[in-house]
Amino acid sequence: MAATGTATSTEKGRRIVGQERQTLAKDLVKRYTSGESIRALAASTGRSYGFVHRVLTESGVQLRQRGGARRRKKA
Repeated sequence: MAATGTATSTEKGRRIVGQERQTLAKDLVKRYTSGESIRALAASTGRSYGFVHRVLTESGVQLRQRGGARRRKKA
């Protein structure tokens, strides 16, 4: 992917800071709160799981618990 200097450019290994990071954070928060997983966000943005996790926690998002829906025991 060529560097274009736009907010949508997420080259692997390139630092994302300032206004670009804030814009990306808003997008990630919106997508995460609508139900998308951290792994899916990482894959779609080309960033690592750790980066996405860090951006979400810096944004004050309450992260969901690990794993899928739990099955309830029948009474």
